[in-house]
Amino acid sequence: MEKLTATASKTTFPDWYSPETGIYSSKHPTIPLPADPFLDVVSFIFSHHNHNGLTALIDSSSGFSISYSKILPLVKSVASGLRNMGIKQGDVVLLLLPNSIHFPIVFLGVLYLGGIVSTMNPLSSEPEVKKRIADCNARIAFVELKKVGKFQPLGILVIGVQENVNLDEKSNDFEAFYMRLYSKGDVGVKPVIRQQDTAAIMYSSGTTAASKGVVLTHRNFISMVELFVKFEASQYEYSSTDNVYLAVLPMFHIYGLSLFVVGLLSLGSSIVVMRKFDVSETVKVIDRYGVTHFPVVPPILTALTRTAKGVCGNSLKCLKVVSCGAAPLFAKTIQDFVEVLPHVDFIQGYGLTESTAVGTRGLNTEKFKKYSSIGLLAPNIEAKVVDWITGTLLPPGGSGELWIRGPGVMKEYLNDGEATALTIDKDGWLHTGDVVYTDHDGYLYVVDRLKEIIKYKGFQIAPADLEAVLISHCEILDAAVIPAIDKECGEIPVAFVVKRKGSMVTKEAIINYVADQVAPYKKVRKVIFTQSIPKSAAGKILRRELKNSLTSKL
Repeated sequence: MEKLTATASKTTFPDWYSPETGIYSSKHPTIPLPADPFLDVVSFIFSHHNHNGLTALIDSSSGFSISYSKILPLVKSVASGLRNMGIKQGDVVLLLLPNSIHFPIVFLGVLYLGGIVSTMNPLSSEPEVKKRIADCNARIAFVELKKVGKFQPLGILVIGVQENVNLDEKSNDFEAFYMRLYSKGDVGVKPVIRQQDTAAIMYSSGTTAASKGVVLTHRNFISMVELFVKFEASQYEYSSTDNVYLAVLPMFHIYGLSLFVVGLLSLGSSIVVMRKFDVSETVKVIDRYGVTHFPVVPPILTALTRTAKGVCGNSLKCLKVVSCGAAPLFAKTIQDFVEVLPHVDFIQGYGLTESTAVGTRGLNTEKFKKYSSIGLLAPNIEAKVVDWITGTLLPPGGSGELWIRGPGVMKEYLNDGEATALTIDKDGWLHTGDVVYTDHDGYLYVVDRLKEIIKYKGFQIAPADLEAVLISHCEILDAAVIPAIDKECGEIPVAFVVKRKGSMVTKEAIINYVADQVAPYKKVRKVIFTQSIPKSAAGKILRRELKNSLTSKL
């Protein structure tokens, strides 16, 4: 059982922290959540507003759009088509799609029928897709039209989705999708869907080991809409219906899914959808459509900052908010962005697949401009900060593993009771595996991933600390640090470094540069030059790939 620090009872703490229990409460007022147990997320987001025909989804390349008045009828039509194909409540539908204006329609159509969606990177290999189908027992898959033949041998029905098509016109190339799903039919008697019913199975590496199926309920998604998307919008004075969001983040990832596929449709905001990220095209799209809000991940933020230095006139002046999540940011990256685009409110947030993207959210005020913080706990969320070695509960000012509890926390890991029990304890605390620091104003800062902490001669080393030093070198473009097994020391820090074009910096110079700025035990012991740092679609460093690469080099 976790222990409280010995000095906790002798110190005066703010009212949002309890020294008796070690629990941090949100500084924001509690938000009432729907109490009706018979409520699905689709009905929830479309039940309490009328956006009067305002544009909902816009394809960035063609300009084709779908108005709010058409979304729910299209969702019902998808549900009807799926029902006619034999898909019933509780069946799993696999979405292997890139970003498109069709993605939210298909996703919500499955949920409206009582089905379950599992999303997947469309670049996944055939063995990966086959494994996913077997793992979650998927009955049907939606794929890019050009990949139908590739995935048909997998033994389930495969429906091709064309990149751009007018949903009001019949298309020969799009016939299977159009005829079966956009059937203009009615779903008939709508199944009884409860908040506790499963809505999606998202996959995450979790806090340990391999990828696992994260089971998320309708209640989880309803909570996400209220505590993340609608709450954040409520913090600004301007109307949500005037906001234009740019969807570059992958919709198959919980970050993009929570915003562009579900949450923002409850606000009446317009969503401009880009199929894939290209920084030059992104700037053009922002200016062309008057984008006001741009959610990003670290690699996109870095590219945007670099490009923004060269723009002139009124380019990018429409931007109001750029929010970053999914992976930690270096202080220099934040500083560069704020200097280049000072009129933009930059914030960070924190959430996991296991928490339906609900966790913390930043907000800058005249009093507080803490750009490097991931913000305050979201409404209705509780937290603990736990020393990862001793299990001691830490008060504000401490650094330890973050545990969170709230209505966004997943139901379980699919068919994995052991992993579920290791991640969610008997009191409902989700052990995130992320090491955070908390200041005395209640703001949180990510230190690193617990499973990536380097253990060197009894010391704990956070790779992100070393990466921040490396990236500050004027001749280093990108860097990542991983542990390498050492018989004498346990592990030693090894740095993968991407040099700037034309740089002649040596490995020895880099090792010395880091050594001059850190404690002796934190020194980088080995440097490997590489062309790029492998990262996920959400911008997280893929340290496992680097470890595999390191093994081949040793």
